[in-house]
Amino acid sequence: MSEFSDGPQAWVGAWSEKRATLTPERTALVDATTGRRFTYADLDRRANRVVGLLREFGVGRDDRVAVVSRNRPAVVDLFFATGKTGGVLAPLSHRLAPPELGELLDRVDPGLVVVEAPFVDDVAAGLEACDRSETPLLVVESSDADLPADHPSYADTLPEDPNPVEPATLAPEDIHLLLHTGGSTGTPKEAVISHRAVVWNSLNTITSWGLRDDDVTPLTFPMFHTGGWNVITVPVWHMGGTVVIAREFDPGGLLATVEREAATVLVAVPAVLRMLTEHDDWVTTTLSTLRIVKSGGGPCRQSVMETWWDRGVELSQGYGLTECGPNNFAMPDGWPGEKADTVGKPAMHVDARVVDDGEPVDTGTVGELELRSPHAASGYLDSEESVATFGSGWVSTGDLASVDADGYYRIEGRKKDVFVSGGENVYPAEVESVLSDHEGVDEVVVIPVPDEQWGEVGKAVVEGDESLTLADIEAVCEGRLARYKLPRHLEFIDEMPTSGPEKLDRQAVAERFGTQ
Repeated sequence: MSEFSDGPQAWVGAWSEKRATLTPERTALVDATTGRRFTYADLDRRANRVVGLLREFGVGRDDRVAVVSRNRPAVVDLFFATGKTGGVLAPLSHRLAPPELGELLDRVDPGLVVVEAPFVDDVAAGLEACDRSETPLLVVESSDADLPADHPSYADTLPEDPNPVEPATLAPEDIHLLLHTGGSTGTPKEAVISHRAVVWNSLNTITSWGLRDDDVTPLTFPMFHTGGWNVITVPVWHMGGTVVIAREFDPGGLLATVEREAATVLVAVPAVLRMLTEHDDWVTTTLSTLRIVKSGGGPCRQSVMETWWDRGVELSQGYGLTECGPNNFAMPDGWPGEKADTVGKPAMHVDARVVDDGEPVDTGTVGELELRSPHAASGYLDSEESVATFGSGWVSTGDLASVDADGYYRIEGRKKDVFVSGGENVYPAEVESVLSDHEGVDEVVVIPVPDEQWGEVGKAVVEGDESLTLADIEAVCEGRLARYKLPRHLEFIDEMPTSGPEKLDRQAVAERFGTQ
């Protein structure tokens, strides 16, 4: 019936037990916030205890568990425990406001909610807003918030018995995760991630990136995001490697972790990679253990990549999205430096194409990127948008791309961000890439604004040196961009708003600055 057997050993719920059998004393998880280290045997025992907890609350196969927390061991325990029971884990962002949490909780319909102490009030308000205040809520202790008296403690509720449990027998399409999208407009959508998708993304990552059983990676993404699980965590655990987590991101702390843990793999968004290079400890931190460094979540500027290359680290760009993968491309062995602005070629078990109205376009032509792979999501939860995104048999990404004569794919920006100036298409990502080369530009977003003559023109919203002028902007673009692509307006912002794991929130910028 599928590419794998029907037995539980093929699926995620048995992985902690398998690893506890094969590599019981190998370190699986390091909590950098507390200094605690957990072997694979530890993780499996902890998962078994959580299975007992879920059963006490009547949460079994196909039932949903929502968790609102920063990265911590309890979230890992829930990941493996729901896999064992055939349950569904729905991690929700602790950054959302109560009404947004309420809408997602109503959509997810959990049988149990687990929340880290600092976020109890927001989650309780969200449950109240969606008329689900009777849903059981357990609180995970945190060093920066007191345990509330009116909700039971997660730790106190855990059964002591860590004995092995019989995992559910699952089919490939059974759901394991509900992962919400970044959500720059409205409440995020929940993507339905099956066991099949988790396994195949892991295999794609392992085979395309060359992961090893001794790999160590610091996790820079939150566990409410696909980056927190499928970018690197699950593939590393699949191989028997080590994942390092922390409650908060700090560039100095991350550099210290890389050196202390002899990290071999690092994946982060461009802003994080830039912050590392700007930290005082950058030049003194040992980076020689890093074998794979990937940028994802948006284009990484050339100057940042060169700073990493100067330290002897082969940084390259990746591409993915919650709806597919998220790991879809890899850089071939010996890739030439002039391809650094691409995401490489499709991974082992991924098909990619660039289309216009569903028809493939010519080499070098910009169109919408579509992907096809067994690691694609099954669709959206309770959303009419599933047909538009998944209905053709390909995942319509909403991203614009081109493929060159050598088969390298280049991401040109979001389809919805393109604007027309004087009858010509302007791709903001292309303009932003050029503007980012100016030393006074830390971050930049280009948005369209109305113009009487041209219909729309670009406005550059810059975080950086406020002495910059339009003349400076034009100078860095000279000979690199057509005149119609040049921004005609310039504004400054103290700090760019973000959506998801440190990704720039373009919609928020447009809402604030989208007029002349």
